[in-house]
Amino acid sequence: MVNADFEIRRSVLVGETADVYLQRTLTILRNEGVNPDVAMEFSPQRAGVFCGIAEVRGLLARVLPDSGSEVWALEEGETVDADEVALRVKAPYGSVGLYETAISGILSQSTGYATAARECVDAANGTPVVALGARHVHPDVAGILGYCAVVGGCVSCSTIQGARLAGITPAGNMPHSLSLLMAGTVQAMEAFDRHMPQEVPRVALVDTFRDEAEEALAVSRALREKLRGIRMNTPSARGGVTPDLVKEVRARLDLSGFRHVEIMVSGGFTPERISHFVEEEAPVNTFGIGAYIASSGPNSFNVDIHEVDGRPVARRGRIPGITNNPRLGRVM
Repeated sequence: MVNADFEIRRSVLVGETADVYLQRTLTILRNEGVNPDVAMEFSPQRAGVFCGIAEVRGLLARVLPDSGSEVWALEEGETVDADEVALRVKAPYGSVGLYETAISGILSQSTGYATAARECVDAANGTPVVALGARHVHPDVAGILGYCAVVGGCVSCSTIQGARLAGITPAGNMPHSLSLLMAGTVQAMEAFDRHMPQEVPRVALVDTFRDEAEEALAVSRALREKLRGIRMNTPSARGGVTPDLVKEVRARLDLSGFRHVEIMVSGGFTPERISHFVEEEAPVNTFGIGAYIASSGPNSFNVDIHEVDGRPVARRGRIPGITNNPRLGRVM
């Protein structure tokens, strides 16, 4: 994943997304002829799954000089402790200072997404988790969300961009709208089967018109061995998906000879709810998680200058000089 091709927008490169005081600082320093070499260190406020360094590398590769700079970091997906230095950049201030906002924001948001995904994956206890959170975020970050979720341990995500960044195949089945527009779930899946490439798994959403077990059986009889699985996304207004409902649908599929049909569940799942399903031994093959990952808050990163032209410095409350962290590896 470290070779993912992240788009670095022009607005970032020219500093339009930076805090304006950084623009003003660079203007002052240029006019004063001041451009020392600095060591900037980035560390999270909370423990989590470190994520975003691949995108940060893409940015730094565009702005740092060809020589005279170093970048040291943890690897993408490593656990990181609170206040642990996860990234150190040594470079002329004029080449990196403007991007303090962008680097902190990338690491903060990405680490937040990846950590939330890992919480769900850990709760699932070996059952695969797919990230379905794109509809909960701005489209500009939907791909990043999917990528970070995969870094956090999800087996896939729902967007093409997120999957491309993570080097995997996107996961997705069908929306309720397809069944509504085709006037039936069976008709929708038959059309899906006619027009989708064979490598796309046939997974039917079975809570649109009728009882979940009834729709699951109807689709199974129509597609037979071609049906990979069914997904239940029962709304909370009808009680939501429950362990007992999953057990009932599994039993009815098995009794009808459709043991090969897998069951995916989605709709408002959190780590606590996933753990409940696991404890109840609900026969779930895949959990689909959307809002929990998408709405996770950023794990804010602090950034501090610890060295200026080789001289140890620090603001009050910080220890002057480079912070020793043997876990860092040179990445640029």
